Amino acid sequence: MSHDNGHPSAFGLDKQGFRNLKAVHWNLEPSALYEAAIARGEGHVAKNGPIVVLTGQHTGRSASDKFVVRDDLTENTIWWDNNKAMTPAHFEALYHAMMSYAQGRELFVQDLFGGADSSHRLSVRVVTEFAWHSLFIQNLLIQPTTGERADFAPEYTIVDLPGFSADPAVHGCKTGTVIAVNFARKLVLIGGTSYAGEMKKSVFTILNYLLPAKRVMPMHCSANVGHSRDTAIFFGLSGTGKTTLSADASRTLVGDDEHGWSENGVFNFEGGCYAKVIRLSREAEPEIYSTTERFGTVLENVVMDPVTRELDLDDARYTENTRAAYPIDFIPNASSTGTAGHPKNVIMLTADAFGVLPPISKLTPSQAMYHFLSGFTAKVAGTEKGLGNEPQPTFSTCFGAPFMPRHPTEYGNLLRDLIAEHGADCWLVNTGWTGGAFGVGRRMPIKATRALLAAALDGSLAHAEMRIDPHFKFRVPVSVPGVESRILNPRETWTDKAAYDAQAKKLVAMFRENFKTFEKHVGKDVLEAAPVLAEAAE
Repeated sequence: MSHDNGHPSAFGLDKQGFRNLKAVHWNLEPSALYEAAIARGEGHVAKNGPIVVLTGQHTGRSASDKFVVRDDLTENTIWWDNNKAMTPAHFEALYHAMMSYAQGRELFVQDLFGGADSSHRLSVRVVTEFAWHSLFIQNLLIQPTTGERADFAPEYTIVDLPGFSADPAVHGCKTGTVIAVNFARKLVLIGGTSYAGEMKKSVFTILNYLLPAKRVMPMHCSANVGHSRDTAIFFGLSGTGKTTLSADASRTLVGDDEHGWSENGVFNFEGGCYAKVIRLSREAEPEIYSTTERFGTVLENVVMDPVTRELDLDDARYTENTRAAYPIDFIPNASSTGTAGHPKNVIMLTADAFGVLPPISKLTPSQAMYHFLSGFTAKVAGTEKGLGNEPQPTFSTCFGAPFMPRHPTEYGNLLRDLIAEHGADCWLVNTGWTGGAFGVGRRMPIKATRALLAAALDGSLAHAEMRIDPHFKFRVPVSVPGVESRILNPRETWTDKAAYDAQAKKLVAMFRENFKTFEKHVGKDVLEAAPVLAEAAE
């Protein structure tokens, strides 16, 4: 086994079962990883320096191919309604098959941390078959100092071998693609997919499992902090505006996707960003756009002219899910520490295509838990195959169900308690439709949303005159400077008031039906936070 002049660890791969490797490349710097990736034919350098790669048939996560080993440790700690089980025997067979596949190959190793709070960070080793995967995960996680690297011993290890194909009959999976998480072995095995996001989300899954037992809340959210050190966190599913609204030039970006809330405050899990770049414009999002023109950025499935090396960010020939992975310090107003104080404001974003929810509402801690467990947004025709003319509700509990190994109420109870303990104001912000449902109404004006958020973040909105919404029972401001008052009451924006009432009744019923799965797991206060049917509201 040969080693190059990277930064090797005293804790060798032989201690983790690897044998007869051709070479091990330890903690290489970006320039060396570029050279290796280009020499191996893994990608191309675009104009201005980013590396462009294609991920093949998998241009997104393979959620149906993800498994958790079911054993004595996980039997009563994993939410099995949401996580697919793999037997320990199948995992062992998979592990030995992947170790056999690795023999005679070159591998790349990155020893990194997940979590900017040193009290709760995770030491994780990522072993990859591709050089560009090694650069990707180096960008996305937190690099140890020279001193920390010398004594680095991984608590968890992720092995990512895209060229390996699993055998469902032998390994207990569904296809040749597999993501298998073994909490007892502290090992994640990824095979049959080149999509690098599987590594990032595997770290998130591990932290989502470990942290609640320490009374630390793992969150699928962005976070920023103002000049007065007021921290805000933004929950939201794709399309709700999480990245856009948290990227505020007047506030410092803590992180764009994954955070923890501990006794010390909020901390970023990551050291980088993984941003969608399809149809990205220099004018609308200059900070993110500039990262597509920098050495060190990894661009997944972005179209590049092979002669001029110019990028075409508008071309979705490979996928709509084109991505840029870059260190967070590529963003000018990013935090250098990845940490901030306890949140003053907790914001849950939803894109209500039914046109029922107000543009902003103030939630009690119990209502916050209800809406956090609900994780509501809505999809509209044209965004996915199979969608009809009517908006389709999407309920993704905790705003990130695919990455939640534990039962959602563990996270919901913890969030409710933290909001109450630290006196945070919680807001539900609708970035969806007003004046009618999708197809009749219009998208909520971004100017109004920004004005409402500004009032929430500066503290003035918490003291504004409020009304109680008759259906959802949360508090809604009656007037806000700079915002048309009529837009604050959705019913008033509809020409056909009877149509609004019918749509509200429909949405309330959807919420209540979805929440049935949680009713036996929550307290009376959360049950009472549920919306009421229109007849009861009247």
